Amino acid sequence: MSIVDQQPTLIRTADQPTAVVRERVPMANLTDFFGRAFGAVMAATQAQNASPTGPPFAMYHGMPTDTVDVEAGFPVTPGFSAAGEVISGLLPASDAIEAVHKGPYDTLERTYALILERMSAEGMTPSDTMWEFYLSDPGQEPDPDKWQTRVVWPIL
Repeated sequence: MSIVDQQPTLIRTADQPTAVVRERVPMANLTDFFGRAFGAVMAATQAQNASPTGPPFAMYHGMPTDTVDVEAGFPVTPGFSAAGEVISGLLPASDAIEAVHKGPYDTLERTYALILERMSAEGMTPSDTMWEFYLSDPGQEPDPDKWQTRVVWPIL
């Protein structure tokens, strides 16, 4: 079961520095990539005394097919420097539609569909970049029906 915890809402995001690992990943390998990327980013930020300023996230570049161009990591305090595979990035300031998805990750397409419906109804053009904040830690909350994911999809 999955539900949209909040109807899609128009928001304005602010620039947010990030520390990420970016790769083109087969969709079937996303979970493994996220585990590796989040671990690498935490180690790199701790080594620089940088602090995460929010939950883990993934930013998708372009529409996913069998593979996806994705960066995964954390928003961080300004001043993080690249270290190995971990690079500095940015969640850009933009107008966006957001919604909070409640349920397993494999049902997120329903929330994306609702966001697209809102954009279409209002004549908005979606960006080819979108991101997800993972508000629930599957290690702490084993029930996927309780997981929450904040989806942010900028508009052009």
